Amino acid sequence: MAKAIRRVLSVIAAGALTVSPAAAQQVTKPEVAGIHNLARLETTVACAGATTAESVPEIRKMGFRSIFNLRLASEPGADIPAEEAAARREGLNYVHVPFTPTSPDVASVDKFLDAIRDPANVPAFIHCSGGNRAAGFWLIKRVLVDRWTSTAPSRKPRRSASIRRGR
Repeated sequence: MAKAIRRVLSVIAAGALTVSPAAAQQVTKPEVAGIHNLARLETTVACAGATTAESVPEIRKMGFRSIFNLRLASEPGADIPAEEAAARREGLNYVHVPFTPTSPDVASVDKFLDAIRDPANVPAFIHCSGGNRAAGFWLIKRVLVDRWTSTAPSRKPRRSASIRRGR
């Protein structure tokens, strides 16, 4: 599993995020008070940035059954206990998976994948501070669990200088 996760993380780092057309999803970007950079992918998931505890009732109204928070408790503006309490009051499952790209931990990815496979957690609202980690974790799930494949953009082969000169 660790080797597969490293492979997926390298794909993300390399910027190879072009997904086959059959796997593409419709994305909407609703404006919701207290949620930064919200992107909703069909009805399955939303990835977002910083999210306040006050926005949790709206997350429930949008039909989500769980909140995945990838923020570290030490991040500015992160209030894990308040957000978890708000989720519990709204009847939402709350999964805190602290993750930092500067010191990635495979155990965090495993915890996320285990929890996202649980039907009780779908549809899922996944967030971090800016939305990048949330989108990256969703991509990891799509590649490792759903078996999505990435395709490199089609390019014409480059001809070498010796071929162009007739050699």
